[in-house]
Amino acid sequence: MPLGLPLGWDELVYASRFGPYGPATEFSAPRSRGVPVLIAPVASWSDSVVLLRVWLNLAAGLALYLGFRPWLRVVRRPVVVPVAAAAYVSLWVVLFYAGEAMPNHYTAMAGLAAVGCFVSPSPSSSSSWSWRTSVLLAGAIATAALMRPNDAVIVAAPLLLGAVFVRRWRRPERIGAVLVGGLLGLLPWVVEAYLRFGGVRERLARAEEIQGGMRPTFTLPEYVGSLDGPLLCRPCSANWSTDPAWQVLGWWLLLLALVVVGMRAARRERQLVAELWLAVAAAGATAGTYLFLVDYAAPRFLLPAYALLVLPAARGALEWWERGSRVARGRRGWRGLRGVLVGVTVGVLVAHLVAQLVVVRAHASIQERARGDWVLIAAVLRAHGVSEPCRVKANTAAIPIGHTAGCHGVRMSTQGRRPDALVLRDREPPDWARDWERVPVPGAYGGRWEVLLPPPSR
Repeated sequence: MPLGLPLGWDELVYASRFGPYGPATEFSAPRSRGVPVLIAPVASWSDSVVLLRVWLNLAAGLALYLGFRPWLRVVRRPVVVPVAAAAYVSLWVVLFYAGEAMPNHYTAMAGLAAVGCFVSPSPSSSSSWSWRTSVLLAGAIATAALMRPNDAVIVAAPLLLGAVFVRRWRRPERIGAVLVGGLLGLLPWVVEAYLRFGGVRERLARAEEIQGGMRPTFTLPEYVGSLDGPLLCRPCSANWSTDPAWQVLGWWLLLLALVVVGMRAARRERQLVAELWLAVAAAGATAGTYLFLVDYAAPRFLLPAYALLVLPAARGALEWWERGSRVARGRRGWRGLRGVLVGVTVGVLVAHLVAQLVVVRAHASIQERARGDWVLIAAVLRAHGVSEPCRVKANTAAIPIGHTAGCHGVRMSTQGRRPDALVLRDREPPDWARDWERVPVPGAYGGRWEVLLPPPSR
């Protein structure tokens, strides 16, 4: 990902909390304060996008380490953990969002660390170690809640259910750490709900109005169709039958197959059966929420599920490798067969990495050009005398367009006083603006952009 990639829509909302990235945009009810806390060490004093991207890449790498680190105490074959981490970080959606000011990677790593701490063995001879693990567990849950409260609740629920069914997890320090961490992480969101929205119920209602709420649905075809993008499928025009994304669908199918193999291997060896089942249950809970309750799709929503599923998948990959090696060793010319096994494995890995890198580079290029349109539109607005304080209305991307131009961006559906300019993409103007001057935006990438200016006499 290019370090100079302009900030995206959501990133501008988070970064504009700080003076160097002002003016501040609307911080709507569904958002939480985790990302502003994450970027505060840089965004609070510098407006350098490159510096912010470097900081975010370092933070993403540290989160990757902290997320997988607790599992080294859980897995009896430690090689599983780095294999799982490598599999997770090889995905294009992880590579894309590692340098973005977005919460999903950090929610995924916090949830992964929380499950790892929860299932960690606690030897009776090391009460201090158990106490440290409880603190880490609470911190992981709190971090997930600070980033995305709904995902933290979804991850915490299987942990509490696991304590009901597995006796060795039914310990006060584990359950207490989950509850305390959740309360601490949700506290800023709750306080803000009362200060800005009139209460928790009112904030949830407003968030549901903006996001569309949760209701029974089935978006698996949309997620299959968006395996290689778009970054946000809302509304979704692509599905498994019209846009199957065959070049990246293979890793989805391989992931599921390896999870099954890994779970069977754990059951046969009677090792980590409950631990891996809890990881799969937490992954199913997070993925199921978006597949069956949210009527739009975004590849980043499934990052927590991927992070949890790569652990049993890594165990399955090692099982396949060891089984293939045993078969090759038991036949004549086993060295030749072992060479074939190595060749096939390397071929699969190369094909996977090439497909992922092609997709992430394509999205980087698309986002560079699409976000560059906002700069072109802002230049047209300034050239025609629209400058702050100003109010710009747009039928799409109103917030980033307004912010880039130094104006207050509002959506077309927003009522209020007449805007100082109207920005439209691939759309005819409304009746009240048909006599406005229409200025095309030259060199735009994302469609036919026009800036509409009111008559001077008005």
